[in-house]
This record gives sequence, structure tokens and C-alpha cells, in this order.
Amino acid sequence: MLLPKIVILTGAGISAESGLATFRAEDGLWEGQDVNDVATYEGYQRNPVFVQQFYNRLRRQLQTDQIKPNLAHQALARLERYFGSDNVLLVTQNVDNLHERAGSQNIIHMHGELLKARDEQTDEVIACYEDIDPILTPNLRPHIVWFGEIPLEMARIYQALAKTDYFISIGTSGHVYPAAGFVQTAREHDSQTIELNLAPSLGQNLFETKIYGPATQVVPDFITQLIEQYPSAD
Repeated sequence: MLLPKIVILTGAGISAESGLATFRAEDGLWEGQDVNDVATYEGYQRNPVFVQQFYNRLRRQLQTDQIKPNLAHQALARLERYFGSDNVLLVTQNVDNLHERAGSQNIIHMHGELLKARDEQTDEVIACYEDIDPILTPNLRPHIVWFGEIPLEMARIYQALAKTDYFISIGTSGHVYPAAGFVQTAREHDSQTIELNLAPSLGQNLFETKIYGPATQVVPDFITQLIEQYPSAD
């Protein structure tokens, strides 16, 4: 049996049950802060100390024992193991590392990664597990794609969407572009489109299959059903 190509888009909703706060574009807040202050380059230029402190706190939180991959992250890692990394691409809007910790390998972090930093002079991206001091390292910024900046690896994402048999969106609000437009691209290439979410997203009408509930319930259940359709994959 020919194995399907699968593209998965994940948003903050998949990590919410791991203890990480969701970002909601409609109210303009992230972790209680105005996104114009902490998620734009202009905000960073206005107050780099405040912005670095904000991401330092998130970076420390992510590395605590309380933040762990949940059953939804683990189900997606299982899917990749079953079909192979050549057939499953995980595109995440999240900046955490929970997909990696669950075992997924073929991942695009289109909005950057909290545990990395970027040198603004050289554009070098480095691992970053400690606080960034804007005084000692003024050229080092969080490796985060802020509003107004271009998401990462867009060409590779659109190439995958043009070839995928399944497009699965998990835990996204449908407010943030270009990710919110991926479902339309997938539809144009005759992909089966599935939304797994706590509640209907803004683009719910573009999905053929819609299943709503906590990610730790609906994602493992759906992944099991999908795997069962291809019993020869292993």
C-alpha cells in the first residue's frame, strides 16, 4: 500500500495542556503582555531589556520539570515513526521544544525557537538555554519570528502542501497568517483537510473533517484511526 504524505500544523492549543499559555491574536496579549511590546521588532527596539526579560522568563519556564510533552505531542511522534519522516512533516507555530522531546524529528519551527538565539550582526543562530543579557550581548536577540517578520522555511512548507494527501491542523486559532492560509493551499491540491481543535477555528469551514475537544483526547484518537487505515506501513 502506498503510504500517504502528511503535513501537520500545530499551534499553541497543543501545548496548553502541558502548561504553556496560549497566544490569542484577537485580544493582543501573550502571557499577559501586549504583543506590540514583546512580539514586534519595534517593541524590542524601544525596550530591549524588557523584551529580553520576557523571553528569559519563558525560556526558564520551558525548562522546568513541570513542562512536559503531552499525549498529543506523543501521538504525532508515533505517527512519524509509523509512516517515516519522509512522509510526515510537522510545521509548528510554537516556539517550545515539546515536539522534539516527544520524539518528532521532521519539524519546521516557522515562528522560531525559544531555546535558540540569533546574532543580529552575523545572522548566526545558536543554542540558548540561559538568560540573554542585553548589556553583555547587545547583538543577541531571541530566535523568534515577530509580527512583521517573515516566517521561516516558507518555500519548503508550500512545497510540502502541494504534495500532501492529508493536512491536519491542531490547536490553532486561524487568526495568524500565513499559517491560517495553509488549509486553502492544501485544498487547492486536493488534500484531505482535518481540524483537531478545542473549539472551531476562524477557518473551520475550509476543513472537511472537524473534531473538537482537548488535544490530549482528540489527537491520539484520530492518529490511531489514521494509522489503522494503513496496516502495512510497519
